[in-house]
Parts: sequence; C-alpha cells; structure tokens
Amino acid sequence: MKKISILFCLLFSIHQLSAQVWHTNLNEAEKIASQKNERIVMVFQGSDWCGPCIKLDKQIWSSDQFINYAKNHFVMVKVNFPRKKKNKLTKEQQDYNNHLMETYDKKGYFPYVVVLDKNAKFLGSTGYKNTTPENYIKLLNSF
Repeated sequence: MKKISILFCLLFSIHQLSAQVWHTNLNEAEKIASQKNERIVMVFQGSDWCGPCIKLDKQIWSSDQFINYAKNHFVMVKVNFPRKKKNKLTKEQQDYNNHLMETYDKKGYFPYVVVLDKNAKFLGSTGYKNTTPENYIKLLNSF
C-alpha cells in the first residue's frame, strides 16, 4: 500500500509540473510577457458549457506538445465565463472578465483566442480548429 501511495504522489507531481500555467489578469500577463519577451495568448471561453471550448482545451491546451511549447513562448490568459454555480467567479473577476470581453471580444464568440504582443498590442485572433497542437501553434505564431 505504501508503494502505491508513493507512486500516486510521484505521478501527480509529474502531472502538476507539466500542467499549463494560466493567468487571469491581463496586466500581470503583460508584465511577464514583457520581461520574457513572449506573446500573450488570451482565451475567452465558457469552460463548463461551451462544447468547442472544451474540445479546444482537451485537444490543444492540455496536450503535452502545446504545454511544452507554450511555457517558453506564450503567456497564457484565461478569460472564463462559466455558468455552473460551483464554478462561479468572484464578482471582481467576473467584472474584470466582462471588461476584457468588451475590449477584445465585442461579438461574444466562444472560444475566442486573441494573440497579443508583449505590450498587449493585438496581433490576431482565431477560435476552435479541429487540428493538431503543432498546426495550432503554427497558426498562433503566424500572427
């Protein structure tokens, strides 16, 4: 039993090391991007109700290939609009997300992926694509 517990802890630790780092504040992301000279990828999504958002997360954001690439090339920002009560955001976070949506996603598309330079200047946008992580990385880099 002790060996199983140790193995579980080790596997959990490895998974945590490979997990995507998501920011929820564009200003903080801009500071990090500026320091690291990286682009910002900001994702507008409904994590608990939007089918294409969930697919994008499973196929692209959660893939080892994207995670490994993004950690040295992108600062990831999640602008989430969950509907389920258990996933409800704080009022402050919801207000902040609404402000970001009014600025960058005026039509309210989900998922909507915005690529910004290190100074938060708009470079391009896209949405869900049924493609590989490699091709999605190429798409994000094309902006």
